[in-house]
Amino acid sequence: MRPVAAVLVAVLIGIAVGFSVPARADEVFASVGTGEPNGVYYPVGKAICQIVNRDFSMDRVRCSPETTPGSVYNIGALQSGELEFAIVQSDVHFAAYKGEGTWSGRPFLGLRSVMSLYPELVTVMARADLHIKDLAGLAGKRINVGSRGTGTRTTWDAIEVELGWRDQERVLPVELKADATTSALCSGTIDASLLIVGHPSPLVKAQLAACAVNFVAMSGPAIEKLLHEDPYYKHETIPGEIYGIVGEVPTFGGRASLVTSASVEPRVVAVVAKAVLNHVAELRTLHPALGRLRPRDMIRDGLTAPLHPGAEQVYKELGLIE
Repeated sequence: MRPVAAVLVAVLIGIAVGFSVPARADEVFASVGTGEPNGVYYPVGKAICQIVNRDFSMDRVRCSPETTPGSVYNIGALQSGELEFAIVQSDVHFAAYKGEGTWSGRPFLGLRSVMSLYPELVTVMARADLHIKDLAGLAGKRINVGSRGTGTRTTWDAIEVELGWRDQERVLPVELKADATTSALCSGTIDASLLIVGHPSPLVKAQLAACAVNFVAMSGPAIEKLLHEDPYYKHETIPGEIYGIVGEVPTFGGRASLVTSASVEPRVVAVVAKAVLNHVAELRTLHPALGRLRPRDMIRDGLTAPLHPGAEQVYKELGLIE
C-alpha cells in the first residue's frame, strides 16, 4: 500500500472507531462561566459564544458557555483556571478585586475586566395575599435569598447589613435555586423571593403567570445608604409595561460584566472582545436583556478591575478609548 493511501486508511479507521483527530496547535478553547440554565447568564453567554465561534476558522478560538451556580463560583473558577471567562455581578466583581466580603483579606488581584453587558436589578416578588409593598414589609418573613456562593446571596447580605434588623425582625432565609422559587412562592412555602436579573426576565414572567404575586419596592434609608457606600449600584426601575402591570417599581442594581484572568492570553481576550463589539447590533437581537447594549457603556459601566490588555488593545483600535 502506498504511504499516502495508508495514512488515509488509518484516519478513516480512526474515525470509524470513534477516535478524534487532534486539534491544531493554534486552536484555543475558551469557556465562559454563566449561571443556571433557566437564568439570563446562560443564554447571554451562549449568544456571545455564537458570535465568537462564527470566525473560528480565522481566529482559532472556540468559545463554550458553561452552566455554573453563579457569580461567586465563577470568580473562584477563574482563579483556579477552570474557566477562561465568566459573567458576574458588578458587586461580586468589586468585592473579589478589592478583597471584601467573601474575599476578605485575599483579593483576586489577577481579575481583569473585559466588558460590561447589561443592567441587572434587584427584583423581589411576594405573595399577593401578604400585601408586602416595601422593604420594611419583609421583616420576619420567609424569603428565598439564594444559596451561599451566589451573587444573589452576596447582595442580600449587603442589604441586611444596612437594615440592621435583629431577632424577630430578621428574615428567615431560604436557600433555593432560581428554578425552584416559582412553585415555592405559589404553594406558600416561602413568602417572598429575591432575584437579581436583567429585564425582561422569563423567570419573572413565569412567576407572574403562575400565581398572584406582586413586586416589592426596594427603596428607603437602608438602600440609600447602600448606594452611597457602594458606587457600583445605581437607582433603577423595573418597567411595568413589560410585565403588563401599571407603573414602575423602584429598585436598584449593578451590571452583569464579562471578566477574565490576567493569565488568559491577550490574543484570546482580543478575539472575544472584538467579535462582540463588531456585532453589537446582532447581539442585541439574541436576547432581550441585551437589547440596549451600547459600546461606550460596555467599556466603562460597572468595571472595577483593570481592563485586560487584550480588551484594551481592541477598544483603542476601535477608537473607544485613547
